Amino acid sequence: MSWIPFKIGQPKKQIVPKTVERDFEREYGKLQQLEEQTKRLQKDMKKSTDADLAGVQAAMSKSAVKISLDLLSNPLCEQDQDFLNMVTALDTAMKRMDAFNQEKVNQIQKTVIEPLKKFGSVFPSLNMAVKRREQALQDYRRLQAKVEKYEEKEKTGPVLAKLYQAREELRPVREDFEAKNKQLLDEMPRFYGSRLDYFQPSFESLIRAQVVYYSEMHKIFGDLTQQLDQPGYSDEQRERENEARLSELRALSIVADD
Repeated sequence: MSWIPFKIGQPKKQIVPKTVERDFEREYGKLQQLEEQTKRLQKDMKKSTDADLAGVQAAMSKSAVKISLDLLSNPLCEQDQDFLNMVTALDTAMKRMDAFNQEKVNQIQKTVIEPLKKFGSVFPSLNMAVKRREQALQDYRRLQAKVEKYEEKEKTGPVLAKLYQAREELRPVREDFEAKNKQLLDEMPRFYGSRLDYFQPSFESLIRAQVVYYSEMHKIFGDLTQQLDQPGYSDEQRERENEARLSELRALSIVADD
């Protein structure tokens, strides 16, 4: 949101106190900064959820689901019940992980990104209200300068008539500006102050979504570990057993070196 005042001649009389103008510029500047921060935050959250759906973590979970499906279609699963149970447990865990990732993204979209978007949609209306206030101010200045011009002239009948007409034109324009100015000075601080009450529930929901997701990941892999682990069977023992079986395979005549 940007504001470029119209450049016209200024009346000699200070029609808006400098303190009022400073207050207005300060409050409006805070809202300009808030709009920029809201846009940046919405963009960053969108990148985050896109990464959750298409990033490394998502790619890993989808690859793991594909691997488990390939293993389930392997004939070995038909021959070995223990192997089938292990692959089925892996397949279930990977699908749960993928589902929880999608659920987390949906939750963030609904409770964080959409509220940010709705909050940002208010700023164009605010920007228009500020432009209307600025236009009213320029009309006020123009008519005030016109009144001053006739006030400085010799008070002849025609001049006094024109002065009266100019003052009549000025009165509703001044009242219109003062009403717009007062409304904005009253409502801009209230709008800015409401941002915490508006955003706090969204970011509480963001934190909860992350906590629930990683808690579920811990539970999924904890359950998977319990299903796969063989009591008293270490990784070193598994490695030695694999090496022994590989040696047996290499000893077969069909894979022997010529």
